[in-house]
Amino acid sequence: MSNAVDQTNREIQNRFDFKGTSAKVEPNGAELKLQADSEFQIKQVTDILMQKMVNRGIDIDCVDAGKIVADGKLVRQTLTAREGIEKEIAKKIIKDIKETKLKVQASIQQDQVRVSGKKRDDLQAVITYLKQA
Repeated sequence: MSNAVDQTNREIQNRFDFKGTSAKVEPNGAELKLQADSEFQIKQVTDILMQKMVNRGIDIDCVDAGKIVADGKLVRQTLTAREGIEKEIAKKIIKDIKETKLKVQASIQQDQVRVSGKKRDDLQAVITYLKQA
């Protein structure tokens, strides 16, 4: 994700419509802080960032956009990246795996769902099932 942020900042510096503005993206752990002069520019910066993330294989559904806040002359927005699987979603995934009646065991390990079984074919069937679901 840091590569996508760097590329976004470079593109903002080079684009004509952002010349002389304070538009930028600052990484802060799992959060990204967007800053610009107007709400329109924030949306443009978000679009550029999402495009760069897609180009690098990062799923943009894992990014939660916060509210756009006007702060004096500047407009700010915080994007939060989610990592791993939440407990409720993991429980639903395990329930779905058990409904397939395959001979595999699924367990929750921190922010992951771990599936184990004796036969490789069963594990591959679970993978294809989850991709479809």
